[in-house]
Amino acid sequence: MVHLTSVPNDADARRGSVAEGLEKLNFNDSAGDEGTASVYGSRFAVQELPQHEMPEGEMPKEIAYRLIRDDLTLDGNPMLNLASFVTTYMEDEVEKLMAEALPKNFIDYEEYPQTAEIQNRCVSMIARMFNAPTHLEQETAMGTSCVGSSEAIMLGVLSMKRRWQNKRKAEGKDYSKPNIIMNSAVQVVWEKAARYFEIEERYSFCTQDRYVIDPEEAVNLVDENTIGICAIIGTTYTGEYEDVKAINDLLIKKNIDCPIHVDAASGGFVAPFVVPDLPWDFRLEKVVSINVSGHKYGLVYPGVGWVVWRSPEFLPKELVFNINYLGADQASFTLNFSKGASQVIGQYYQMIRLGKRGYRSIMMNLTRTADYLAANLKQLGFIIMSKGGGQGLPLVAFRLDPEKRHHYDEFAVAHQLRERGWVVPAYTMAPHSENLKLMRVVVREDFSRARCDTLVKDFKLALQTLNEMDKKTVEYHKEHVKKNTSATKSKNSHPHYQKEKHSLQGKHGKSHPIC
Repeated sequence: MVHLTSVPNDADARRGSVAEGLEKLNFNDSAGDEGTASVYGSRFAVQELPQHEMPEGEMPKEIAYRLIRDDLTLDGNPMLNLASFVTTYMEDEVEKLMAEALPKNFIDYEEYPQTAEIQNRCVSMIARMFNAPTHLEQETAMGTSCVGSSEAIMLGVLSMKRRWQNKRKAEGKDYSKPNIIMNSAVQVVWEKAARYFEIEERYSFCTQDRYVIDPEEAVNLVDENTIGICAIIGTTYTGEYEDVKAINDLLIKKNIDCPIHVDAASGGFVAPFVVPDLPWDFRLEKVVSINVSGHKYGLVYPGVGWVVWRSPEFLPKELVFNINYLGADQASFTLNFSKGASQVIGQYYQMIRLGKRGYRSIMMNLTRTADYLAANLKQLGFIIMSKGGGQGLPLVAFRLDPEKRHHYDEFAVAHQLRERGWVVPAYTMAPHSENLKLMRVVVREDFSRARCDTLVKDFKLALQTLNEMDKKTVEYHKEHVKKNTSATKSKNSHPHYQKEKHSLQGKHGKSHPIC
């Protein structure tokens, strides 16, 4: 997901960011020679970094590197960012492999046939991990790499819509009003897919005590215009696995011809190793496509995702383009075209380096660490909202106990932790349960027991600090942080697109957890 950036007008660009009067100072008489001086002895050290217009002249590579690196120090530490599922650690050997592949354009199969073969191997391994049927010669599963699960979901939705349209056309029926059914806690890409591809959104809303889709309600929403149902293996709010089998069984029981797409962006590399007997994948006959993020628990740096279809029946032929590009015939189904090969190579490395046993060991350790953190937070008085014991993603979702009538909320706790370097987000829940506030810690591969203990100590300190403040001070501190942090001061969002009313956030004030 990439945000839209507003381009500053000329007046704003000239105004710059310096205090009034400083623009009159002369910094152009620096005696340093960038060819011989140190970085900070050069004239570039006393010039503003270009922001709006490409400079006319060059800059020595060492100086460019250092100044940009200095600029990036204002970013947070990725290892302390417990909001994100995205991988923040890979071994030196795979980093080297990925760096060596940076010049390769993945789409150029003729020039880089072995890279294409490596993608094919990854697709085959992932399809088998999801129990895709492989016993038939013609009706075999198929899949492709994507930039991430967002692209993978778009492709899955497109294929479901086109298949539904083809069926309606063949029956001589209207095909202008497709709809799709999903939980209101879906990631924002599902809203995007529905809006971009002109599909009506139908929601099974969360409640105060249920944060996943209601299978009965979802199936009851199905009509002749439904292209499919989205079921999530690992919701972003609480990490729960939705009951895909219950939806599947109800569709069969009621003899309803409606496919299921499983959004396993976060759970696709967790569930097969932690709860291998849980039926959610191609073992269920109504599941026709699955997406998974390689850059989450697939343990690869961003961005790589995968989508797999049960058979060609569920990927209409007219969506696949046969093209001759750079000397080779290719079958292409993608929203993207040119992209780097590094992440696909990184995925292959992880799967053959770790194997099933390696992934299982990592996922089990993450599950144990999440359970350990949950137990500690419960002792501190928090209410745990996520499932433990491997029944959900290795994360901990929790909230303050309302019966204790704290004079601060989860957002205040998050701000206190941020002062210590931790990014532990606070959210309001999905529509119809948005009065609930919660916090969430994602346990990733590099979140060890030792780091977990440090976090728990900082939680204790944060609560102690807040308990010693009065309510007025807490509110003042929250407002101060809200107004003055770099994230909230950002002016990148174009005013034309603010205060929209078409999304779940615009309609209900839904906050979207970071993925």
